[in-house]
Amino acid sequence: MIQINQLSKKYKDAEQYSVSKLDLEIVDGEIFGLLGPNGAGKTTLISMLSGLIKPTFGSFTINGLDYTSNKKELKKHIGIVPQEYALYPSLTAVENLNYFGAMYGLKGSEFTSSIQNHLDILGLSDFAHKKVKSYSGGMKRRVNLIASILHKPKVLFLDEPTVGVDVQSKTVIIDYLKNLNHNGTTIIYTSHHLNEAEHFCTRVGIIDHGKLVGVGTPKDLMAKQKGAEHLEDVFLALTGKALRDHA
Repeated sequence: MIQINQLSKKYKDAEQYSVSKLDLEIVDGEIFGLLGPNGAGKTTLISMLSGLIKPTFGSFTINGLDYTSNKKELKKHIGIVPQEYALYPSLTAVENLNYFGAMYGLKGSEFTSSIQNHLDILGLSDFAHKKVKSYSGGMKRRVNLIASILHKPKVLFLDEPTVGVDVQSKTVIIDYLKNLNHNGTTIIYTSHHLNEAEHFCTRVGIIDHGKLVGVGTPKDLMAKQKGAEHLEDVFLALTGKALRDHA
């Protein structure tokens, strides 16, 4: 589904590459976890793959489409859930979803029913006509998620989709994503919740300093790392214990 070749990004005035000569293949139907410390290059990689920023060099295809010559068509195949809420706070959930759906040319009774169905599944029906600014963090995360999949993308990029939410919201979001995946959506997901990733992802890639330092199923990565009982043990062994604070 995704083929990445020597993909690299160096921001203006930066001393080092945020992503450096990265090669990766993500198979159709996977739930692929992209894990790494702060500043490792996860968000930069997802931003390139979703067409938000241009690579410095290298290439990638999604569903066989090259980003340089098929950018408009490629965007029809992807959904993006960013770290920050991409919603209009003064609009209701329904108004937000109608607006984002219209950007994909979605309309009519079938689209209206689809919105209602997603709101029902994610426990938002009772709040559908309340302004988003009155929502809790978990509720905003769930509306954000619905907005990203209204056009039924083949690939869904999620950047920290459960950050800052309570256990109940996290459980609902993960179950919803598993159902999307079961119905054919390939998922690429970043998170600092390593226990969550261990149980959610079919395969993970650990990135550090812009380079992949480990790729495989959580089980295989733990088996290769001596003494590792959890994915967190593998993560620390491959990326170290030094603090990654940065301004």
